[in-house]
Amino acid sequence: MFLTIITYKLTDNLRQTDISRQSKMDLHKEGDTGSAKQKKVKIVFVIGGPGSGKGTQCKRIAQQFGYTHLSVGEILRQETSSGSETGSMIQKIMKEGKLVPSDVTVRLLQQAMQGIDNDKFLIDGFPRDEENVKVFEDLTKMEPEFVLYLDCPQDEMEKRLLSRNEGREDDNIETIRKRFKVFVESTLPTIEYYESKGKIRKVDAGKSIDEVFESIKVIFSPGKDNKVPPSKHKCKCLIL
Repeated sequence: MFLTIITYKLTDNLRQTDISRQSKMDLHKEGDTGSAKQKKVKIVFVIGGPGSGKGTQCKRIAQQFGYTHLSVGEILRQETSSGSETGSMIQKIMKEGKLVPSDVTVRLLQQAMQGIDNDKFLIDGFPRDEENVKVFEDLTKMEPEFVLYLDCPQDEMEKRLLSRNEGREDDNIETIRKRFKVFVESTLPTIEYYESKGKIRKVDAGKSIDEVFESIKVIFSPGKDNKVPPSKHKCKCLIL
C-alpha cells in the first residue's frame, strides 16, 4: 500500500472562482441514464495541537489502512512557497500564528479531493475552528465518519516542535505559543462539537510514536466501536 500525500497549489484567482460550480466537490457523476449518482466518500479528520504528531501518525495510518492523506498545513505551506499573492497572504497569517480564512482552506480541500482515485480521505489538521466546520459542511454536504483527536500535553508538544529542526518559519517559541493559544481558543470548541455527536476518538499522544500508533490501530480496525460518550471536554493543553 503506497502512501499518497497530496499538496495542491492555490491559484491567484481562487477567491474569484465560481463557488457554485465547486460547492459539491464534483462528487456527483452522471450515470448512463443521466441521473446523478453520489460517490460515497469516507472522511476522517485528525485534530491535535501543534506538535501532537498528526503528520507522523497520518503517514502510518495511510500506509496501513489505505487512506489518502491530505495535510492542510502542507497544502497551505506549499502555496506560500509559490510566490503567489494568495501565498503571501497565507504566509503572513501563518507567521502570526493565526488561522487561514475558512473559504480558502475548504476550497483547497475540495480541489485536492477532486479526481483522486480513492474513497477514503484522512484530513490532517482540520477543522481548525467552528467556522471551518460550518463552511465544510455547507459546501460539501458531508460530515466526517469520525474525528481522531491526538491529545498531548503542551510541554511535550513544545519540546517536539523546538527539536524537530525542519526549518519552518512558524517553529519558533513566540509563534509556537501563539499557535497553542489559537488551538485552545479556536480548535477545542470543534472537538466539543464532535464529541457531542459521538464522533471523537481520543488517544494519548504524549506517549512514544509506536505506542500512540498501537492505540490508533485499534480505532481503525474493522468492526471496532470506539465511540466516546458526550462529556465536558478537558484538554491537557495549557496556555503558557
